[in-house]
Amino acid sequence: SLASTAITCFTRGLDLRKGTEDVLCPANCPLWQFYVFGDGVYASLSSVCGAAIHSGVITNTGGAVRVQTLPGQENYPAVNANGIQSQVLSRWASSFSVAAGTKSTALEAVGRSVSTARPSTGKRPKKTLDKKAGNKDCKADIAFLIDGSYNIGQRRFNLQKNFVGKVAVMLGIGTEGPHVGVVQASEHPKIEFYLKNFTATKEVLFAIKELGFRGGNSNTGKALKYTAQKFFSLENGARKGIPKIIVVFLDGWPSDDLEEAGIVAREFGVNVFIVSVAKPTTEELGMVQDIGFVDKAVCRNNGFFSYQMPTWFGTTKYVKPLVQKLCSHEQMLCSKTCYNSVNIAFLIDGSSSIGESNFRLVLEFVSNVAKAFEISDIGSKVAAVQFTYDQRTEFGFTDFATKEKVLSAIRSIRYMSGGTATGDAISFTTRNVFGPVRDGPNKNFLVVLTDGQSYDDVRGPAAAAQKAGITVFSVGVAWAPLDDLKDMASEPRESHTFFTREFTGLEQMVPDIIRGICKDFLDSKQ
Repeated sequence: SLASTAITCFTRGLDLRKGTEDVLCPANCPLWQFYVFGDGVYASLSSVCGAAIHSGVITNTGGAVRVQTLPGQENYPAVNANGIQSQVLSRWASSFSVAAGTKSTALEAVGRSVSTARPSTGKRPKKTLDKKAGNKDCKADIAFLIDGSYNIGQRRFNLQKNFVGKVAVMLGIGTEGPHVGVVQASEHPKIEFYLKNFTATKEVLFAIKELGFRGGNSNTGKALKYTAQKFFSLENGARKGIPKIIVVFLDGWPSDDLEEAGIVAREFGVNVFIVSVAKPTTEELGMVQDIGFVDKAVCRNNGFFSYQMPTWFGTTKYVKPLVQKLCSHEQMLCSKTCYNSVNIAFLIDGSSSIGESNFRLVLEFVSNVAKAFEISDIGSKVAAVQFTYDQRTEFGFTDFATKEKVLSAIRSIRYMSGGTATGDAISFTTRNVFGPVRDGPNKNFLVVLTDGQSYDDVRGPAAAAQKAGITVFSVGVAWAPLDDLKDMASEPRESHTFFTREFTGLEQMVPDIIRGICKDFLDSKQ
């Protein structure tokens, strides 16, 4: 009689060898991790157990499933069923269907399932594990934005696919190595597959081979903007702290403008490379909207991010130098954005003239500014100090590594009530809060919030803070004298000084403070 093979949550149709196979799915697979393409008939890329739960053959308690191999087809639909959202796939080379396995095979499998589910502890499995991990020295999440326009045509499109395939192989894709996805630019951009869809070179190669040529205008700008905004979300598989890269392949020149797309990509912390093939000849230049299109789109106009190939023929020698660029972590200048690379300390006036309810409005302002930044152990950091005549560090830069914890710490700050010694408080913050992070990679900002005249000198301490590399924004409310505010603020003072009569006016300032921090950050990077 047929014995079932025990499989894992992640075994796919294409991992099974026989035309009809009886398998045993384990219990408690994490539903959200399943990749399932189609409905009823599933692309062979799909997880077998995921497809079985999706089609209702088994539940998440596992069980016996009979898998039938079927020919490939066009258009596997996306359908949400039994807690699993299947995904669309436009075409795949083989498929399978699932049905309930028979009880007898299931019983016989129970004895075997343990032994087949765990690989024997020989020397063999170790090697495949390392291959799965990929090239750990290459940290990158990459979108290949390929040219699918009439400019390139079907034949060169296929040569382009071969080149992208060679780059993918040399990158060393794996669970701990680079992850890649592909977007096709033509009239309208189309995301062909995401970072999360495949973590093995073999699968990526297969997916690239299956890409169909779309044709249309080469609206590369539109596709670049779309990719920068939509492709790198955490739910689509982007990883925290790993450089985001878009490699734009351009045959000839774009039919739309790249400048805005380049700006959007930089804002989103994406490093844009342009690989231009068959650059426009002197005669063709008249047809190009913007001759400087490469410089406008790349991350930095320093030569590193642009790459030229004369034709699509004989491109093998261009693979390795491109891969070396994509893997040079420290050159990815656009990964750092004002949202993920700043330290912001809030110096909060706790004097008795403010009162409890206005103090809450101040904390709300602090929260709303902090909320805009990507706070993590490798990202931006926030600290808070409250002052009267004394100073109290509410929390330092390294106390909380997540946005939730920072926001909850801000909410639980208790109002001190007392006098106002702003100068001393600035000196205290420079020394005790910024001191420990002085040599760190992030740019330092201090936001001083006060509602009145300081009893001590603010000019000296503020100048010392600025000399230590801290950019100071002063925010005054009610009776705060404008001279004090200007004396504390960094240059140009007009854009670093804020004032409102009422505490309720703080809310309107939030976007301006965030914008100010981002502007200073970008100016410091030029």
